[in-house]
Amino acid sequence: MDGIDDISKDGPATPRKLSRGARRQQLIEATIDTIAARGYSRTTLTDVARHAGLSHGLVNFHFETKEGLLTETLKYLAEEYRRNWTEALAAAGPTPAEQLDAMLRSDFNPAICTKARLSAWCAFWGEAQCRPMYQELCGSNDDDYNRTLEDICTRLVAEDARSGDPVRIARVIRITTEGVWLDMMTMTDPYGPEEAMRTTFTCAAAFFPEFFDETGLTPTEKIRV
Repeated sequence: MDGIDDISKDGPATPRKLSRGARRQQLIEATIDTIAARGYSRTTLTDVARHAGLSHGLVNFHFETKEGLLTETLKYLAEEYRRNWTEALAAAGPTPAEQLDAMLRSDFNPAICTKARLSAWCAFWGEAQCRPMYQELCGSNDDDYNRTLEDICTRLVAEDARSGDPVRIARVIRITTEGVWLDMMTMTDPYGPEEAMRTTFTCAAAFFPEFFDETGLTPTEKIRV
């Protein structure tokens, strides 16, 4: 099936000389854009095919059902997000301040912090019928992220000799990040990723003022590390 060009009824000509994996990724990217534009429930295979410039039959060939396509799309987003923050953490310095800085910045990486991706995440989070699927596919990733953030905050609390529950601190920081993501999607006059990141660092600075200000690591901390 993959040796000729395919033209959907409403979409542009799209070369079909792609590997199976590349074709599936193309359709998943089209699904992300379609969910962002139409919402989770209203997305159809026909919508995705039209957006990708491919035939409905080709979408069926790769995913068979809407549920299969949406499941693979969520898996793709979850793995992309996990890879984004783990790679940022691996590239960070050894101190907990550097590691928290890297994790928070990773949430505003332009590769993942796009309107379409944030809208798709909000759609998956908000759709009651997909919550069991979300828990099955993303629960372990969320647990890994939360444990890592809690460990970093535990080390920061110990290093700064401050009082406070690191688990609750990590939770507040995580909720702040998720909240500004939601703000960027739902506010009538939304702010951009730069302001969102400053808001998140303001939260970190409230708990760890020696290490952070609204821009990230404080000048003193940057010199120290």
